[in-house]
Amino acid sequence: MPFLTEPEPPRGVPLDVFPGIRRIVARNPSVMTYQGTNTYLIEGDDGLLVLDPGPKDAQHTQDILDAAGGTKIARIVLTHTHNDHLGGLKALQDATGLPVHGYKKSAKAGFTPDILLDEGDEVAGMVALHTPGHAADHLCFAYRRPALPKILFSGDHVMSWSSSIVSPPDGDMLAYYRGLERLMARDDEIYLGGHGPALPQPQDLVAQMLSHRQHRERTILAELKTGIWSIVELAERLYHKSDPFLKVAAQRNVLAHLLKLQAEGIVRELEPATTLPADAPDIKAPPGEVQSESGGVAAMMRADGLRRFGLI
Repeated sequence: MPFLTEPEPPRGVPLDVFPGIRRIVARNPSVMTYQGTNTYLIEGDDGLLVLDPGPKDAQHTQDILDAAGGTKIARIVLTHTHNDHLGGLKALQDATGLPVHGYKKSAKAGFTPDILLDEGDEVAGMVALHTPGHAADHLCFAYRRPALPKILFSGDHVMSWSSSIVSPPDGDMLAYYRGLERLMARDDEIYLGGHGPALPQPQDLVAQMLSHRQHRERTILAELKTGIWSIVELAERLYHKSDPFLKVAAQRNVLAHLLKLQAEGIVRELEPATTLPADAPDIKAPPGEVQSESGGVAAMMRADGLRRFGLI
């Protein structure tokens, strides 16, 4: 797929995207977050809207406050509750005293947004679209202003630099498919994602992302015709990743595909395998944006690696 790249951006500097829209790239680069999380500063009639406070990093929070300068921060909004987007929220709220807007049903245990958003709700000119798949509580935001292209703040649902991990139970491949199909039917002219540079002509990449997932699904079904494989074994056969985090991300995507196929009545779950292959990655922490979660999540992922499915 024709993903975009960009050189490492300057840190602590608000980068102009369009008139009235700037982004600050957090200092959390990784194989899962590219150059870092994008925090957007969007000018409104009564002050700035901060979209995604970013990771828990005192310097990034200070970068946001410094970028605001003498302009009041009026609102804080979340695309979703993964730690690389949510982690800096408390510090930003402590500094501003502001509530946070987010999806009405949080996927983050122990966290509820102060102002609950649903499909179609508007915040300072941004219209919420509930787009689960990467995260159950994921929101994109359509933004329309005179003299600007038709913008969609696409969060991690669609990014210019990579496809998104879909990791159950928070991630749902069937919902992800539907979300991609929905975006393909829209007339947005540019996406501003949660990581990476802006994405022009976004429907082209969205169509290729959906086609890629459909191809992956067909390869999974083809493998199931040759034998019964654990999630770990299927991921190794299909993805050929070397980075340990990417190996685990591949397992999560394979599981998500199989759960979608199970919901559609195409496969069924069998008794799990009893042992992992000798070269299976040692999951000490979940990959990427959720790696600071509890050890219980890592244990769940290890158990998921043993799960097996067969054709009906």
